[in-house]
Amino acid sequence: MVGAVTSSPATSGDGPAPVAFDDAMRSYEPVLGLETHVELGTDSKMFCSCATAFGADPNTQVCPVCLALPGSLPVVNATAVESAIRLGLALNCSVASWCRFARKNYYYPDMPKNYQISQYDEPLCTDGYLDVTVDTPEGPREIRVEIERVHMEEDTGKTAHVGGATGRIHGAEYSIVDYNRAGIPLLEIVTKPIEHTGDLAPQVARAYVTELRDLVRSLGISDVRMEEGSLRCDVNVSLMPRGADEWGTRSETKNVNSLRSVERAVRSEIERQAGVLGAGERVVQETRHFQENTGRSVSGRSKEEAQDYRYFPDPDLVPVAPGAEWVERLRAGLPELPAARRARIKAEWNLSDEELRDLANAEAIDLVAATVEAGSSPDDARKWWLNELSRRATESEVELAALAITPEQVARVIALVSEGTLTNKLARQVVEGVLAGEGGPDEVVEARGLKVVSDDSALGAAVDRAIADNPDAADKVRGGKVAAAGALVGAVMKATRGQADAGRARELILERLGAR
Repeated sequence: MVGAVTSSPATSGDGPAPVAFDDAMRSYEPVLGLETHVELGTDSKMFCSCATAFGADPNTQVCPVCLALPGSLPVVNATAVESAIRLGLALNCSVASWCRFARKNYYYPDMPKNYQISQYDEPLCTDGYLDVTVDTPEGPREIRVEIERVHMEEDTGKTAHVGGATGRIHGAEYSIVDYNRAGIPLLEIVTKPIEHTGDLAPQVARAYVTELRDLVRSLGISDVRMEEGSLRCDVNVSLMPRGADEWGTRSETKNVNSLRSVERAVRSEIERQAGVLGAGERVVQETRHFQENTGRSVSGRSKEEAQDYRYFPDPDLVPVAPGAEWVERLRAGLPELPAARRARIKAEWNLSDEELRDLANAEAIDLVAATVEAGSSPDDARKWWLNELSRRATESEVELAALAITPEQVARVIALVSEGTLTNKLARQVVEGVLAGEGGPDEVVEARGLKVVSDDSALGAAVDRAIADNPDAADKVRGGKVAAAGALVGAVMKATRGQADAGRARELILERLGAR
């Protein structure tokens, strides 16, 4: 049953005060374990033909199989199996030649069958790894995160607890259940214990989930949108005293739903457990729920062991036995993976480690690459996405990729600047128009009249007026102080609303004042 179990002072109330992170790290060594669920982007569910589209009206994407009605029988989704194999291969796993599904027995109101079809002791993929890089004062450090298993299972439905202050079952007036999500294919990626990371543990956790997300996205098997629940991470943390050789009792913080929160959850749990141990109490094995508003977690329920789930082979499903030829064909079809792509891009674009890291941190690599493919130079594409467009994304409080401008449109803006049709200032106005929905770059230029004025007949009048309105500056130029022409150029630019070709305007000014 869903509920809080408070069998120890360590889990009752707020418990002992947390210890500051640096103090905790002086006394304890953290051990991490990360269980990440990836909701696959298949057209149909894991064991039936129901649709999987996100956001459909509640309980409209269900059938006798995913509602577990008597007499209904599941059939395995072949595309989901293929996706699992591809992910396993990308994670350097061994793919089993024979595996099967098991029933994991437990009750939740959003589990129609009162058991989940999953894999237990015979998973599809095992013994892999994923290398991640974190920044340290001494420079980038590569850490290998070992993967224990990648297995297939089905998702649960979704329960909303209405009323109360927390959105959880305690204190709620009633609960409503949407079974649309029940039966959607999931891949669970389980790491082996991650040791010897010290005070880098929070960063390692975030770097791992980030790299895994990018890897899954590159395979095209999921949109990995954490805000929609298609990528969810359970964070396991335990502490052991410095110099000890036995791991401490772990807690599991469930369904952490952003990269930032993964890092915060690890940090806060280290601080909490250090406070519990420092007070002479024991850490209880339990699940916890991370609170975004406080940056802390609260107790959920006692954590079951494998035997509590009473696993047994599902009698309604035949084993899965991927042939070697199929596996090798899938291996040969893997795309360029994120780490290899970054290395190639760094070399091709002549980027420093810092420049590549800035692109990765801004999640701009794909956007810049697409802009380059559309004809821009890497330097120009990188500058526009990391400067002007990042600023606008920040102001709009959206992700960079969510801006209403495409890489092709950005490349066109850059081309208009390169060919002299726009200045950088005018180009920023064009970007503003595109983002406002006024059309593509050329349409905005035409509608707003933003082309650079460069022909002599159009510039001549503005130059003459600038000379007449600024006699002191004009006299200085006549007297040989060519630098004073800058004030006159500025006057021309102001008169033309920034559309004058500044270089040609300067040439005309010097010609008229006899300074050439």
